[in-house]
Amino acid sequence: MDIDRGGGVGEASSTEERSPSPAVARTLTVLETLVTSDEELTLTALAKKAKIPLATCASIVYTLEQRDYASRRVVGRSHFWRPTLRLYGLATQLIRKVDLSSVANRELREVADRLGMPVHIGVLTGTSIVYVAKAAMPGFIQFDTYPGKVAHFNLTALGKAIAAYLPEDELTPLLGHLEQGYGPKAKPVNEETFRAELAKVHKQGFAFEDQEEQADIACVAAPFFTAGEHVAGAVGVTSFARDLTRDKRKQAQTALVQLAATISERLGAEVV
Repeated sequence: MDIDRGGGVGEASSTEERSPSPAVARTLTVLETLVTSDEELTLTALAKKAKIPLATCASIVYTLEQRDYASRRVVGRSHFWRPTLRLYGLATQLIRKVDLSSVANRELREVADRLGMPVHIGVLTGTSIVYVAKAAMPGFIQFDTYPGKVAHFNLTALGKAIAAYLPEDELTPLLGHLEQGYGPKAKPVNEETFRAELAKVHKQGFAFEDQEEQADIACVAAPFFTAGEHVAGAVGVTSFARDLTRDKRKQAQTALVQLAATISERLGAEVV
């Protein structure tokens, strides 16, 4: 080890092999097991799945509970453990600090050139979609999907792609703030029809908006995710509705789903 001038122990050499912490590894294993489980787990089941001693597992989950990373539901003498959304809160803070334009800048440019359409990335903030990155096309006509633009979430393909993958406790508050579009194909604003549309988006993996927000403009978008499969944003294209023919739309859907998978992988999500 290096010794600092004050007589204390300094940082070890960056090239020195360091031993991992078994305690930290076990804690992360327990947390990952809780997150990836499809159901709540008893302490015994959690320890078995995580392959660690029961007493050690108990100490870890009680600590996670104190730090609001886990909670339990008590039924008789049984305690059923589950993760909280605090991890999602941390991931949300992280994603806001990530320069999304740099995550897949080359791929964004390639898709824009291949499709002949501007490609943009948007994230959900409150009830609004904020455009945070764009690969524009050269030419006199430019769509107003500039970084910093704000649009209501239910009027854009980006917003629909994100909303379709939100957990229920995050989606429900948004449904009280649906806005009517100004385009000729704007749909009636109500929770039932919007939920049905989101179910379709979730099933097919992408969203389509055709002249709902404004006349003559259509958009396609696909969601991307962070570790833990939390939706983090969406990537989409904008075009004149007349130019987004059936074949062109299929090309855009395929390209955007692939691009979203690339972004997801780089943000730590497991991509099948």
